[in-house]
Amino acid sequence: MATNEKFRPGDKVSLPVIAGKKSGDPVRVGSLNGVCATDRAKVDVAPTNADGTVNTSYNYGGGNVTGNASVWLDGAHEFTVAFAVANVGDPVYILADGSALTGTASGNNLFGHALTTKGAPSGPLTVRIAN
Repeated sequence: MATNEKFRPGDKVSLPVIAGKKSGDPVRVGSLNGVCATDRAKVDVAPTNADGTVNTSYNYGGGNVTGNASVWLDGAHEFTVAFAVANVGDPVYILADGSALTGTASGNNLFGHALTTKGAPSGPLTVRIAN
């Protein structure tokens, strides 16, 4: 038996994500594409202030360390996008800064492929993650 295995199957992991990412958001970490299953954690502050009020900068983030979120690296997920998709199987890209999905290839990274179609304007699109 291999003693160096860390995760099985390794498609649902805690990864560092950019600030502001919430559960359901698309993310790109290095060359990995995924969807946040939890909000980005911020646990390096107390959950309450000295006066007993809630510290709004605290975020449990599913038990992840500060700066990480639980990320699913597989599957098909529905995202709200602001571009039209004509064909099932069309490529969907993530902006170079990782902030949103786009239909534009230039300067961006492949995120996945459309499993549904949609016209403009903003609306739901099911995307199969490509890794």
